[in-house]
Amino acid sequence: EDEIKLKEVQEVLRDESLTHEIIETARWMRAFFVCRHIEAIECFKAPKKIASKKNVFPKFTPAGERHVLNEEQENAVREITTAINDEKSRRFLLEGVTGSGKTEVYIRACEECLRRGKTAIVLVPEISLTPQTLSRFLEIFGEEIIALTHSKLTKGQRYEAWRKAASGEARLIIGARSAIFSPVKNIGLIILDEEHETSYKSDMTPKYYTHDVAVKRAAYWNGSVIFGTATPSVRTMYLAETGMYHRLRLSSRVNQGGMPDMNIVDMTQELRAGNRSIFSRVLMEKISEALDEKKQIILFLNRRGYSSFISCRSCGYVVVCPECGISMTYHKEYGKAVCHYCGRAVNPPTVCPECESGYIKHFGVGTEQVVESISEYFPEAVCERLDFDAISRKGSLEKILGEFKKKKIDILVGTQIVAKGLHFENVAVVGVMAADLSLNIPDYRSTERTFQLITQAAGRAGRGKDKGNVIIQTYSPESFVIGKAVEGDYRGFYDREIRMREQTGYPPFRELFQILIMDESESKAKRVADYVFGKIQKKYFNDEKIKCFKPKPAPMTKANGKFRYHIVIKCSPDERVALGEFLRDIKVDIYKRVKERSMNIVVDIDPYSFI
Repeated sequence: EDEIKLKEVQEVLRDESLTHEIIETARWMRAFFVCRHIEAIECFKAPKKIASKKNVFPKFTPAGERHVLNEEQENAVREITTAINDEKSRRFLLEGVTGSGKTEVYIRACEECLRRGKTAIVLVPEISLTPQTLSRFLEIFGEEIIALTHSKLTKGQRYEAWRKAASGEARLIIGARSAIFSPVKNIGLIILDEEHETSYKSDMTPKYYTHDVAVKRAAYWNGSVIFGTATPSVRTMYLAETGMYHRLRLSSRVNQGGMPDMNIVDMTQELRAGNRSIFSRVLMEKISEALDEKKQIILFLNRRGYSSFISCRSCGYVVVCPECGISMTYHKEYGKAVCHYCGRAVNPPTVCPECESGYIKHFGVGTEQVVESISEYFPEAVCERLDFDAISRKGSLEKILGEFKKKKIDILVGTQIVAKGLHFENVAVVGVMAADLSLNIPDYRSTERTFQLITQAAGRAGRGKDKGNVIIQTYSPESFVIGKAVEGDYRGFYDREIRMREQTGYPPFRELFQILIMDESESKAKRVADYVFGKIQKKYFNDEKIKCFKPKPAPMTKANGKFRYHIVIKCSPDERVALGEFLRDIKVDIYKRVKERSMNIVVDIDPYSFI
């Protein structure tokens, strides 16, 4: 079916060199236009019907006096522009502490790129960062040569972005992950801001890793790539350490306030002292001081909803999704228990369905509850929420961020959206509500993710002239990861983490494959999983380069009405291609044998989640 659709796509874009380029750049992306940009393809078929006249660009004022680069920024710009001018395809890791002026380096590099008659692509990990990044670039380059592309645009807006890129009118592309496939030619520079973010890995079919596609697209045109972040992924740092990437470092903030003061609060001590609030005493004190000084506050909790689960205190019953088998989150705003995986919403029970007890209550804390509680303590303060639920309506994200920038909001409570690269100079206090929450996720990257989240969230404080304060609340104050995040010691964290991964055989030293088998029948899913495992064992039984673990029910054993079994494989990097082709052949063979549409098999290389 994909082959047929691909031919349709190629017919539509016959005169566009991008079709050939994508196939040459990444063979596994053959059906990309169909799977990720079907709306854009429809635009090409009938552009006159849906062409958008609405301007997607916000109002902006052309930049006045430019920022004067410090020595580290000048060195970074010099290295990057030299590569652009020499047309040497180089890969740079721009490692800069939060607030160190990485964006200014991006802008100067793009200026040189455009001056040389080349094109540039600037990627951000989340749509929430697009308006802020777009505004900075509009001030310098104007809207005539910029094309904006991301999944929240209308069909007409997408068509306009693709038209500008394909025609050469747009020479600077800004957008989220999928913008990497924009039909521009003569690419001189590709920038991945906040490169450590997991959203750069597509977990939908076709699966791809934006970093790899960026390197391939840039190399095709002898262009360069910048991976920018304050907290490099372990994979990226390893590539820099081994000489694959050239490392550039910005070690200090460009403002006069310096890095914020970091404080760890042991919440078990708070309980012993009689404080049963979700806020520590020191956090409440710092919030009060900031409000008195007309400063703003950000509270970070990576859990949306009101309560994380609903349980009976008499028998231990937990409300779970009948389709997915995971606990449902209580959302007070809707008065519903919601499954965050499939979206099913039900009325929460008032009596336990198991023992008929009335002692069924909400447990855990989410962003809704934080907003409600903080508003009770500080009723005069304007408090808003920034999470997936709050920004589900069109335009709500821009509205919330705009009002916070204009200082109409005093306290912003949010999930990881608030921890990703947002720049507000009036933020004096950042509270990390549950620093150890991500440590309990069953994933080898949990320590890396925790370090990044704490460091990035803390980086939102003190970005103006005044020094900020960061309060980190945790029940694991002795954690090595939290300690290194508080110290700002990335090197100490990385050295220990890379040793652990080498000893345990995890990326970047070994490749990970996950084979997920899903079916409405649990017995059939298990039977197929056993069959796949048997085929792998037969071929690689005595091969020390490949280790295949026995099939097990996936951590989320059921989703969308289908039972899930998975197989995890570790292999050496030089066996990756051969193993991938072998698994593809097994998958095709099974689909020929099993005619029922209920069966689904997914193979993911280096998955970002094993749930």
